Amino acid sequence: MLKARALSATMWSGADIILRQAMQFLFTIALVRMLSPTDFGTVALLTLFTGIATAVVDGGFSAALIQNQRVDHVDESTVFWCNLVIGVVVAVAYCAIGPLVAIFYAQPVLSSLMSVMAVNVFLGALGTIHRTLLTKQLNFRLQMRVGLVSAVVSGCVAILMALNGYGVWALVAQIVTMTAVSTCLFWVWHPWRPAWVWSASSAQKLFGFGGYHLVSGVLDVVYAKFYTLVIGKLYSARELGYYNNADNTSQLPGAFLVGVLTRVALPMFSFAADDKSKLRRGVQLSVRGVILINAPAMFGMAALADPLVRVLFGAQWLPAVPSLRVLCLACILLPLHVINLNVLMAQGHSKLMLRLEVIKKVLGVVLTCIGALFGVLGVAWSQVIFSVLALFINAHYSKRFLQYGFVEQLLDFSPPLVVAGLMALVVYLVSQTWHASPAEKLVGLVILGGSLYFFATFVFRLKAVRDVAELIVATSSRKLGD
Repeated sequence: MLKARALSATMWSGADIILRQAMQFLFTIALVRMLSPTDFGTVALLTLFTGIATAVVDGGFSAALIQNQRVDHVDESTVFWCNLVIGVVVAVAYCAIGPLVAIFYAQPVLSSLMSVMAVNVFLGALGTIHRTLLTKQLNFRLQMRVGLVSAVVSGCVAILMALNGYGVWALVAQIVTMTAVSTCLFWVWHPWRPAWVWSASSAQKLFGFGGYHLVSGVLDVVYAKFYTLVIGKLYSARELGYYNNADNTSQLPGAFLVGVLTRVALPMFSFAADDKSKLRRGVQLSVRGVILINAPAMFGMAALADPLVRVLFGAQWLPAVPSLRVLCLACILLPLHVINLNVLMAQGHSKLMLRLEVIKKVLGVVLTCIGALFGVLGVAWSQVIFSVLALFINAHYSKRFLQYGFVEQLLDFSPPLVVAGLMALVVYLVSQTWHASPAEKLVGLVILGGSLYFFATFVFRLKAVRDVAELIVATSSRKLGD
């Protein structure tokens, strides 16, 4: 039953993320041809502040509700009212610091942009509880519908504004419209409604776990978007636009896997938290499975960065190619970080997770600052170094609690990693000697790379392939039996 729920949840969560990200990416492709790298860089200057605001509004309550298997409507209502009040406070603070941010970056328009984005923060607070409850219930079908509709509506609004010369405001309108539409649809399509009650004991109970997750989330945002502050201040909004485009593109495959893992892993790991052997096996399958998928995607994207950028974004975005290649390497291990952290969260060790996050993020910020001394590409290489070190740190407690630490994980994911690397090397060498149009080269080499990798996984009899196949067969059989 548990495996059947996991497969169903994974399929619907994957469908949600694929459709939503696919629609957003299609609209992004259209927008990058209408707007300038400076427009995208200007909006990117706000992502650090927006990310912190979103994490603070959530307050860690979402993770607490998902992890705690014994919550009632009073607990849920308490979380809703907490999110709403915090949302108002954060939105006001967001508006207040707008002029200071504008002065810091010497970009007057940022003050007005932050005022509009403050509305986005408040709108997001209204729909957080619905998304959390749907995730706890592993109900991703409704989230898929909401995500798809909001992506289409917001994308259309952005394109219409871009066509009418609104520039950077088109991108901001896309963000706010997506949040507004998704929040409205959650309220229309989901029956949950808050009670007029607030419980101090509920808030204290949930914040006891969620508080650590809140700090961890803020630290994660600070590190993940710290480059916007460094590049935006030391270089220019245009350079930041190139780098941010490369960063967003490189994270597409990993973001899909991370999105699925974040939604499915914590609930499923929480169900199995009392059975160490079952939990360890689940983590092992996750590690092998995600690298089997993510490694060829990231190595392949690095090898084909030039034709990929030419075809999708146009020649004006070619300065993003070097950063894209390096950032693809940094994203290979990204899903493994999520898996190891969800092991801790599922077992209720939010305090230990916070300790790891503090260590990692301090290290990450230092590496980013050092990398910035060597230019924008130096910042990208700092992400690669951090990714390797972060996995070693994240796996520390997986070793303690499950006897499945960095070395054990390395042995499990190295085979598909090596095969994917060799495949990408062949693809890159062919791309350097094959004279064809960017579109022909991209399509042809994707087919070549995919065929080589598929063939090699069976020739070398990778355990990851057998494990994933056995899991799907066993889960399907169990589901039919249910």
